[in-house]
Amino acid sequence: MQRLSWLSLLFLVLISCGKALPTFDGLDLNKWKEDKNGCIGDRSQSIEALQQQKDKLKSLSQMDVVNLLGRPDRNELYKRNQKFFYYFLEPGVVCGIEKENPKRLSIRFNAVGLAKEVIIE
Repeated sequence: MQRLSWLSLLFLVLISCGKALPTFDGLDLNKWKEDKNGCIGDRSQSIEALQQQKDKLKSLSQMDVVNLLGRPDRNELYKRNQKFFYYFLEPGVVCGIEKENPKRLSIRFNAVGLAKEVIIE
């Protein structure tokens, strides 16, 4: 009985231990989240900092990315249960600006829900 209690306690401790979300130098995540679709222009000021540190997003879960960067501006479900999150870095048509292909952060998640590829395109 006591052994079962210890195992239960150990299990709870292991579940509660998660890795901390990464921090980004030169990137104000509050401004990032408020700049939906990149319309305000705050995201475009952080492209260089994001380019240098984008690998910090790899291997994060979808929920971790949402907690860190906010809800994506767009997402797509692809074949083999892959998912893409898109965050626009520059204003585009959605903002009323005639720019067809604004820069965006693209995060590809594998079938298990972990970020496998991070690209600024």
